[in-house]
Amino acid sequence: MISAFANTWKVTELRERIIFMLVMIVVVRLGVHITLPGIDGAVVEAYTEGVIEKGGQDGGILDTMATIFSGGGLQQLGIFALGIMPYISASILMQLMTAVMPKLSKLSREDGGRQKINQYTRFITILIALVQGAFLGNQISNNPGSLPFFTGIQEYGELVPNAGFMFIAMFTLCIVTGTLFLMWIGDQMTDRGIGNGTSMIITVNIISSLPAALSLMWKTLITGEKGGPAGAAFVVFLFAFLIFIVAATIAITQAQRRIAIQYAKRVVGRKQYGGQTQYLPLKLNYANVMPIIFATAILGIPVMLANQVFSGQRWAATMSNVLAMNSPWYYVIAGAMIFFFSYFWVATMFQPSEIAENLKRSGGYIPGIRPGQPTAKFLDFTMTRLTFAGAIFLTIIFILPWIVSQMPLLFNGPELNQMVTGFFGGTSLLIMVGVILDVMRQVETHLLQRNYDGFLRKGKIKGRTERRQNVAASKGSNSMLYLMVVIAILLILGVVALTVR
Repeated sequence: MISAFANTWKVTELRERIIFMLVMIVVVRLGVHITLPGIDGAVVEAYTEGVIEKGGQDGGILDTMATIFSGGGLQQLGIFALGIMPYISASILMQLMTAVMPKLSKLSREDGGRQKINQYTRFITILIALVQGAFLGNQISNNPGSLPFFTGIQEYGELVPNAGFMFIAMFTLCIVTGTLFLMWIGDQMTDRGIGNGTSMIITVNIISSLPAALSLMWKTLITGEKGGPAGAAFVVFLFAFLIFIVAATIAITQAQRRIAIQYAKRVVGRKQYGGQTQYLPLKLNYANVMPIIFATAILGIPVMLANQVFSGQRWAATMSNVLAMNSPWYYVIAGAMIFFFSYFWVATMFQPSEIAENLKRSGGYIPGIRPGQPTAKFLDFTMTRLTFAGAIFLTIIFILPWIVSQMPLLFNGPELNQMVTGFFGGTSLLIMVGVILDVMRQVETHLLQRNYDGFLRKGKIKGRTERRQNVAASKGSNSMLYLMVVIAILLILGVVALTVR
C-alpha cells in the first residue's frame, strides 16, 4: 500500500488532480473563517473560546448536523456558513421527485435530460439558500441567543452592531453567494479532482473538527476534574474501538449479494454471443446514509419549533425532553424512522420490474427463476431481506455515539460531548468511510490503467515464481505491521502514563 501512495505522484494526471483537490480544500477552509460583513468577529471569537473553556456544549440535533455539513462555518459565521447543505437538500428533493413523478423520470432517460435536472437542482438550491439565509440573518439580528449554537452569546457583547433590514439583505446576499461558490467548487473538484466534489467538501468539514474533538476528549478524560488513570486507559480503549468500528463499517458498506445472471447463446454469422455468466450486485446498505439524515432532520424540527415558537408551554417542554438526544425515547423513535426510511428509499430508488424487463430484453435470466414478473418478485424479495439487515446496521451506527458518550459513567467519569462521540458513528462516520473508499477506488483505477500496483490489486501480470515471492513478502509485511501496531500501543500507554504523573 505504501508503494501505491508513492506511485500516485509518478502519474502526471493523477498528481495534478490531487494537487488541484488540495488547493480547493484550502479555499474551502479559508472561506469558513472569513467572517460575514456586519458581524463583530471579536464577539464570535470570545464566545468560541468561552465554550471551549466550559468543555463544549451540546446544542441539539440540528446543531450537530449544521456542524457536520458546514465544518464550523455556521458557528464562525463565515461566508460558507450554510456549507453545502442547501445543495444536498435540493439534490435529495430532485432524486425523490424523479423517482415519483413520471415526467421527470422520463426526462432523466432522455438525451440531455440529466443536464436539465441538474439545472433544476441548482435553481432549487438558490431558493433554499435564500430562505435559510434570510431566516438566519433575521435571528442573528434580533435574537442570536435563541439559536442553539449561540446560546448565551449576549454575555460577550453585541453580535450585530448595526442591525436592521440592510444588514439582513447584505447577510442573505453574501451567504447565498458563498453557497453557490461552494457548489461551483464541488463541481470543479468532481471534474478536475478525485472523487465526488460535494462529498469531499462534507468529508473535509467533518475531519476539520477532529483536532478540537481530540483536545476536548483529552481535557475531559485526562486533565479535567474527573480525569485520571481510568480516563487515560479509556482513551486507549476508544482508539482501539474506533479502529474496530471503522473496519466493520467498511466491511458492511462494501457488502453485497451477487445474483448470477446467465445470458442465452446467440449465433450471428460465424460469431457466437452470450452464453456467459455475469453478476448483479445488490448492496446490503442500499440506502446508505439517507435514512439517518431524514430521521435526525425530522426529529429536530419539532424541538426547534417548540423552543422558539412555543417556548413557555408545558407540552412544548415535555416534547423537548422526550426528543432530547440523551433521552431513550429519542433513539427508539429514530430507530423506527430509520427502518421506515430505509424501506422507503429502496422502494423509491430500486425498481425490480424495470431490471427484470431489461434482463428479458437482453436475453438474460436468473438460473432457476423465470424471466419477467417472477424475476421481479425474486429481486424484490431479496432486496427486502437485504434492506432489513442494512436498517439494523444503520440503527446500530446511529446509537453508537450515545453509547460511547455514556461509557465513562461506568468508572464515575464525565459524559463525553457530541463533538467527540460523533466520530464513532452516525452520519459522520458513514460519509467519511464512503468518500474515502470512493477516492481510493478512483486512484486505484488510474494506477492500474498505467500498469502500476494499486491498493488492493496488482497492475502487472506476474509469473508463478514471482507470485510465491510476493506471498512470502506479504506475510513478512503483515508481521511487520502487527509489530508496528504493538509498538504504537505501547508508546500511547507510555505517553498517557507520563501525563498522568
